Amino acid sequence: MIVASPLFFFFVVLSMLPALREALMQQLNSESLTSLLKNRPSNKIEIWEDLKIISFTRSIAAVYSTCMLVVLLRVQLNIIGGYIYLDNSSVAKNDNGLQASPEVQQQYLSSIQHLLGDGLTELITLVKRAVQKVLGSLSLKQSLSLTELEQHIKEIRRLVEDCDKNSNQEESESKSRLCRYMMPDEDNPLTSQACGLTEKDVTTIRLLNETRDMLESPDFSIVLNSCLTRGFGRLLDSIAEFFRPNEQELNQSSSLNSLSSISLPLAKIIPIANGQIHAICSEMPSHFVQDLLFMEQVKDFAANVYEAFSSPQQLEK
Repeated sequence: MIVASPLFFFFVVLSMLPALREALMQQLNSESLTSLLKNRPSNKIEIWEDLKIISFTRSIAAVYSTCMLVVLLRVQLNIIGGYIYLDNSSVAKNDNGLQASPEVQQQYLSSIQHLLGDGLTELITLVKRAVQKVLGSLSLKQSLSLTELEQHIKEIRRLVEDCDKNSNQEESESKSRLCRYMMPDEDNPLTSQACGLTEKDVTTIRLLNETRDMLESPDFSIVLNSCLTRGFGRLLDSIAEFFRPNEQELNQSSSLNSLSSISLPLAKIIPIANGQIHAICSEMPSHFVQDLLFMEQVKDFAANVYEAFSSPQQLEK
């Protein structure tokens, strides 16, 4: 069985990144704050404090949402690919109608709008609360090394990813707590119109439910976590470029050769964090998205999804 090329998924993801970036920048509008600061307002400290929270929330939410977009699209397109394979195979010749008609595909894939809409809004609220808790009390004058900044981001991640812990410990460990931001609840608009459902609607609902089951699987949780680890590693690598000493500083002290010995005031790190969204959610080919799409774990998981949904047993369900 042939799975669609990762290059195909790469361009699909790139085509959706502008919409994700626009949604993030609209809900976390730091540009309006930077414009206010140019006018030297009397409450500039308050504005800088707001900018601190929004800038870090924006870059961290960008990593989360981009990773989610990548893995969710890989799952959805491989599920659809499996159904298309069955529709075109000899196994499906005697079946009544196509399982993955163009209408069903469009209806099913439109569910990605949850991640770009309500799901993103909920995710931003969660991340902002965690950023406020970790960075809110830090002074703008306080200097942070790259190692210290990394520890703060790890703490923000812990708060975000542990916030929805289920009382059932076993379930909470195996199920990603982030899947709620990727897929709408089971009470979606289609199911609420049960009386007027067409056969294509029923097929779409089945696809959505199967996708939700896949997102709640332990394997998906492992893959998403690997993507997040890679994504946040890339974010820190990008920020680290601004911690590198210039030639004059290198000549002053050999100890400055180590990035760990360099600290920057938080006020100088804020604009660095603020600009990361343009690298993370860039529709131009970027190392960030390439890293995620070509990770072996992502490719293997996508292949397993395709294999599961292109088997004849799938038609019997």
